[in-house]
Amino acid sequence: MGADIPPGAGASRGRYALAALALGAFAIGTAELVVVGVLNQIAGDLDVSEGTAGLLVTAYALGISLGGPVMTAATIRLPRRLLLWLALAVFILGNVLAVFAGAFGMLLVARVVTGAIHGLFIGVASAVAAGLVPAERRGQAVSMVFGGIAVSTVVGVPLGTLIGQSAGWQAAFVGVIVLGALALAATLAAVPAVGGSGSGGLGAQAKYAFAPPVLAMLATGLLVMGGQFTAFTFLAPFLEDVTGISGGAISGFLLIFGVASAVGTFAGGKFADRNADATLLVGNTVLVLALGALYLVGSNPVLVALALAGWGLVGFGVVPSLQLRVISLAGPGGDLAATLGASAVNAGIAAGAAVGGWAVSAYGAENVPLAALVICLVALPATWATRFLRVPAPGTVTDAAGPAPHSEAASVPASG
Repeated sequence: MGADIPPGAGASRGRYALAALALGAFAIGTAELVVVGVLNQIAGDLDVSEGTAGLLVTAYALGISLGGPVMTAATIRLPRRLLLWLALAVFILGNVLAVFAGAFGMLLVARVVTGAIHGLFIGVASAVAAGLVPAERRGQAVSMVFGGIAVSTVVGVPLGTLIGQSAGWQAAFVGVIVLGALALAATLAAVPAVGGSGSGGLGAQAKYAFAPPVLAMLATGLLVMGGQFTAFTFLAPFLEDVTGISGGAISGFLLIFGVASAVGTFAGGKFADRNADATLLVGNTVLVLALGALYLVGSNPVLVALALAGWGLVGFGVVPSLQLRVISLAGPGGDLAATLGASAVNAGIAAGAAVGGWAVSAYGAENVPLAALVICLVALPATWATRFLRVPAPGTVTDAAGPAPHSEAASVPASG
């Protein structure tokens, strides 16, 4: 993979390009999670229950999980840079639809559409980011994309919560539109043409992207993220009902989680380059401990803040390792697999939001962290087993693209 960057300008141009990709991810991440802080307002305005309003998170995540790969398949031969431009333009239009949604069903449709665009953008942006840097820094480059999403939880989501509480939930989506427009302008100006991480058409890439090792990695990511979002989707009701805080204080706790997530994501990129498998295992273990602490000390604001900080550090910190491993294990199917990684993460978000909604309805917000804990415990042995996954041996998967090459990123060591 080589970027078409003029000699002598490669380093600075690459940094600007990564920054533009991070800004796009920031806008998209804000759109995905801003509804978490305004679910109560949406439920009241559109006359639905909180549990039903939580389906807005599910709808967006399903859009990523299902629509992202479909759109990637349909556009597999288009230039990566052009896809980034188109994705951001349609993303802006989808959020305009959300602003003017007068019924819950219309808002659901807007969330599915923007979710599908999210899946396309993150997959393409991950592949482009990996193509802008040397092989030994791909984890850090990918972490810039997911770092943009993590930073959105620091700034975008808490700010969107405050805007939604003071000016109505529609105003939060107006802010997302502005961010999307800025990201589009930056992408047009800074992102160069970059060779794809895969080769061949859809059929050629699919044989590698859907190989058993890749599917196993995707399933593990689904479990890890599903456990987290069982609790995170209904974090605001938990903080209100169990911790005893409300209003602007909820934004403060989301800020704590967001800062930790941003730090963890960027650090996670460096750890992914060193040992992606160990990063995933340690992260999953810390998740179990943090969610257990949240359940046990939920009535103590100080201890809840500490538990959220620990959770945030590893929750998004494992994503660069997951994405790097998925792309690596797919070999020549890397372009399609990059979107599948985002799909698995967001399928977990969708499933987690649905399970969280069920837990809130059946057992109350106080038991949501316990449900999340159980899912993360189930994921732990699967995470441990992924250290043994390898790219299929040359010749075991053949198509027009030829046998899978042994890429540097694919050979992330299973042990230190």
